[in-house]
Amino acid sequence: MTSLQDRLTDSAYALGWSVVCRVPESWARAAFQFGADIAWRRQGHQVQVLEANLRRVTGPSATGKELRALSRQTMESYARYWLEAFRLPTIGQDRIQADMLVSGEDELQRNLAAGRGVIIALPHTGNYELAGAWIIGRGVGKFTTVAERLKPESLFQRFLEFREGLGMEVLPASGGDSRFGVLAQRLRAGGLVCLVSDRDVTGRGIDVEFFGEKARMMAGPAALAVQTGAALLPTTLWFEGAGWRAHIYHEVPVPETGTRKEKVAVMTQAVARDYEDGIRAHPQDWHMLQKVFVADLDPERLAAADRAARGNGESASAGTGGAGTGGTGTGGGP
Repeated sequence: MTSLQDRLTDSAYALGWSVVCRVPESWARAAFQFGADIAWRRQGHQVQVLEANLRRVTGPSATGKELRALSRQTMESYARYWLEAFRLPTIGQDRIQADMLVSGEDELQRNLAAGRGVIIALPHTGNYELAGAWIIGRGVGKFTTVAERLKPESLFQRFLEFREGLGMEVLPASGGDSRFGVLAQRLRAGGLVCLVSDRDVTGRGIDVEFFGEKARMMAGPAALAVQTGAALLPTTLWFEGAGWRAHIYHEVPVPETGTRKEKVAVMTQAVARDYEDGIRAHPQDWHMLQKVFVADLDPERLAAADRAARGNGESASAGTGGAGTGGTGTGGGP
């Protein structure tokens, strides 16, 4: 049975979605920025986690004042993400195509034109919902992604319908190996798969070096590339003025030697390096309000995840990745 809190949550999202799409953009933007500023001033748990993550990016040389200024910019960027996600149906392809500049698109298009599958691996940066709309507008057809299940189920269905309405194929994060199998099928058929993977939400991710520390990330994008031969293209996003930017990095190659597990680890580390490059250049647009560094993770839960990972062996779907849902505590946009 749906609880009262779940019904209220769903109703609040539905009302917010409706209102944000109807009021003038300047009014909505002011309201979202106001909300971001309040959240930043309160310095609650998620803002504290955000600042701990940003400290790894800036290094110890940044003063407390500089770190607080950066976290405020990030909260404002995060608010912009949500505003644009809600208003995306009203933005229109003309504006998206005119105001989003992407470097590295040739490698994406070249692989797809050759009939080779492509995996776009993303961190929680910029606006990846809008980037998805941009990709569809480029004529590549429908792409496939993964979304974490939200509570209540009615809220998850709202986001599912929203994404599918944009032209995405969305697989729920539950489903284990069957989900991995569907993604592999799409890639073998020459399709495009987009996965957010800079934070482990499955308990089966792997450790990488990230800004000089261990962090736990999804291994799914690399595992899919090894399994299918698809091109793995890390991509980072950021805001620039009223527009949007993206950089598609060069393909991460599959190592010629090593076990499957070793190959996946090497490739995931390479993805993390590209994420570092993009986040370091635009740290204010990394919307990571959840723990990603191993030193910050709860030791008991971390140990349990390690035991589970060892028990599962080399699960093909380990850490597939997917689109986040930051408003519900998973570290990104809807």
